[in-house]
Amino acid sequence: MTRNALLGALTLVLLIGTSVFVGATDLLSGDLDAGFLMAVSRLPRTAAAILTGAGLAMAGVVVQLCVQNRMVEPGLVGTPESAMLGLLAITLIAPGAALMTKMSVAAVTALVGTLGFLALARQVPRQDPVLLPLVGLIYGGILGSVVLGIAWVTDLVQFIGVWQSGEFSGVLQGRYELLWIVALVAAALYLAADRLTLLGLGEDAARSLGLDYRQTLIGGLVLVAVTVAVIVVTVGSIPFVGLVVPNIVSRLRGDNLHDNLPVVAWTGAVLVLACDILGRVLRWPYEIPAGTIFAVFGAGLFLWLLHSRPGRSHG
Repeated sequence: MTRNALLGALTLVLLIGTSVFVGATDLLSGDLDAGFLMAVSRLPRTAAAILTGAGLAMAGVVVQLCVQNRMVEPGLVGTPESAMLGLLAITLIAPGAALMTKMSVAAVTALVGTLGFLALARQVPRQDPVLLPLVGLIYGGILGSVVLGIAWVTDLVQFIGVWQSGEFSGVLQGRYELLWIVALVAAALYLAADRLTLLGLGEDAARSLGLDYRQTLIGGLVLVAVTVAVIVVTVGSIPFVGLVVPNIVSRLRGDNLHDNLPVVAWTGAVLVLACDILGRVLRWPYEIPAGTIFAVFGAGLFLWLLHSRPGRSHG
């Protein structure tokens, strides 16, 4: 194991240990069954934060490769809003549907919404890389307005708040296990990393190298849609993770997705878990949602990315 890998593993272990013992209830007080509380609440919450951060970071990489633009992520192309639209529809049509059914519907609508953005993106001039994310913000805002309008008419606004919150206080054993799908997605992305890298070269270049461009594009977006859907269903939407993490890793390590994907997943997991811990201690015993903490942190990084210039070009 290299020095960097060992340091990364120790950092994650330290954060996991901190997450398990930080909370409104002191596990060492002896007032409650510490083992029961850890198994039912603390460990599931920690695992949920790790899987959420890793999943959103990897989804961001795929979206950036699909549109050949580093300034976008699922949250800037309408994917979470599309997933919420599916969740709203299934809640109205079949309120008693199983969680897997809701996730499946959300994944389908997330995929459709993302494909809609890709169709729109083909009409956007690529000379200015900032223009595409601005279009994505408008597109996502329109979808979000549709979701909010339907929720307002049907008296389901409280559901929208839950899906947008991006927090882990409600994660318990039996209510987060769908997030382990993210681990399967990570394995699939790692196996397809070389083909996904070719997407970043553009359609003509990728086809000239023998890539089935359309099949790879759809396959990558399906994995993104599933990841975003399962995260929105379980813990809500967390902005900027898929934007800032891939950019940070790319600037430090270049663009070899096969080598970078584990680092991207680790960085996303560490940052989201750290934000969740920070949200628990800033106003203890109350909590600030991890999504709120990361939104502030991510917005600052996003502004820095817009105004800074990388030391070298990564294509």
